[in-house]
Amino acid sequence: MRKITHILFIFCLAPLVAFASGSEMKLDKAPIHPTDKLSLQRGAQAYVNYCLACHSTEYMRYNRLRDLDLSETQISDNLIFTGQKVGELMTVAMRKKEAKQWFGSPPPDLSVIARSRGADWLYTYLRKFYRDESTVTGWNNLLFDKVAMPHALYQLQGIQSIAVKTVDDGHGGKHEVKELKLDARGTLSKTEYDMYIADLVNYLVYVGEPAATKRVQLGIIIMLFLFAMLGLTYALKLEYWKDIH
Repeated sequence: MRKITHILFIFCLAPLVAFASGSEMKLDKAPIHPTDKLSLQRGAQAYVNYCLACHSTEYMRYNRLRDLDLSETQISDNLIFTGQKVGELMTVAMRKKEAKQWFGSPPPDLSVIARSRGADWLYTYLRKFYRDESTVTGWNNLLFDKVAMPHALYQLQGIQSIAVKTVDDGHGGKHEVKELKLDARGTLSKTEYDMYIADLVNYLVYVGEPAATKRVQLGIIIMLFLFAMLGLTYALKLEYWKDIH
């Protein structure tokens, strides 16, 4: 029994260890609000404009965006540029074989990327691109070294480069720290770009589980109902047994 428990422990812990060892960089907290529908609408627009050309969300239909208070006309006019219908899945025309030839690996579907990577990871990753002429695309990422993805949002953020500086570790030693510096400004300021990425990440979190907010609300209602019934049941028990004791 102990051996089985040990095996299960290793099996469950292994993915967490692998994820933790994948990056030593401290992640920035994603300032997202799953109930902010305006943010989700802006995030959907950002995804369609800059991500959907390569990254599908094949478990998501366009008409599900009605949950974000968008009408079918708004969805059709502002979020569909490929001639697809509102009821169709959010897929891309790019073939995986071609994508692998161009980028080295096919762009992943983003339906559950926020659930697998985490909102903080995505928020940090999308803000850490820098110029690197040694790569095929000319871009690299401080969080994901040698990433195959080019920086699709560089016109908004600007062009960053990497700088290495030596700092004191507080114990008499020194170590190198990599930082990013902005070489060319984009169309958005740093604050505006961070907000833009926050909206995009917020939307990707929503795509991973569109019913999450309703599920949480329903769960709270059920728990309140059960607590109320518990109180009534206990009062009934006291009333039933008061003459016996």
